[in-house]
Amino acid sequence: MAPRLGLVCITDSDAVRFRTMTRKRFLELSESGPAAQERALHELYTDNLRRLDRAISFCLEQGIRLYRLTSRLFPFADESPGQSVLAEFDDGLAALGRLAADHGLRLVLHPDQFVVLNSDADQVISNSIRILETHARVFDLLRQPRSAWATFTIHGGKGNRAARLVEILEKLPDAVLSRLALENDERAYSAYEILEVCHESGVPMVFDAHHHIVHEGLVSYEHPSIAEVFAAARETWPDPAWQIVHISNGRERFNDPRHSDLIYAMPSAFRDAPWIEVEAKRKEVAIDTLRARGWGQALGAG
Repeated sequence: MAPRLGLVCITDSDAVRFRTMTRKRFLELSESGPAAQERALHELYTDNLRRLDRAISFCLEQGIRLYRLTSRLFPFADESPGQSVLAEFDDGLAALGRLAADHGLRLVLHPDQFVVLNSDADQVISNSIRILETHARVFDLLRQPRSAWATFTIHGGKGNRAARLVEILEKLPDAVLSRLALENDERAYSAYEILEVCHESGVPMVFDAHHHIVHEGLVSYEHPSIAEVFAAARETWPDPAWQIVHISNGRERFNDPRHSDLIYAMPSAFRDAPWIEVEAKRKEVAIDTLRARGWGQALGAG
């Protein structure tokens, strides 16, 4: 069975885009009182809900089987008054979640870089947990399962604090922990280090092949460690058929950390990957070119 390819957040075209709000603007609105903030957030959330509907429809039209939601779908929903405004979108989010589920579209998330669960600052940890709880609330409103199927992928965070990471993971609420997965990165945590944390915590591992080759200084996706880590990561998933991997390529050289527009090289081991999130700058164009080369299974196929 060919891998299922995933779209990350937006499209290269203008078909899928989302609005946001800066903190400066949010604070400016507070000068006119909470009601002004609520009105602005309600209008923004309403618009982004329509855009999420378009994103899901786009994936269904294009036969894309996995969609990564933007982590900024509902700005300031982890703060007052965003928390109360979000509650007004229960019915709309439920309908979109059912639409995705009914058509076999998998919804996942990659919280932003501010989520650092093993920071040496307690406030950063508290803020990170609050952000994750808000994402979990959105996924609950979308009626997505509390399981690794509805994956939240985060990095290991602050280096040399793996034990602290495991400690914090064990204390997370079920709505978060049940969906959480850990990804290796280019600097702080190698694939082997994250794999160890996943074994200790019981959290699945999302293997990013490009981060691995950058971290290890490799010159080919056919290095034996690629297939080795890919296979080991699969064993961390409660259902191996749910395993997600990430692919990107270097922009100007093979192990350039910056992402290229398209995917020009793929590990042969990833032929056996059930789900691949395509982290290329040209988004759906990269997916189309991979399909043309025999990668990727369309929605409704198998």
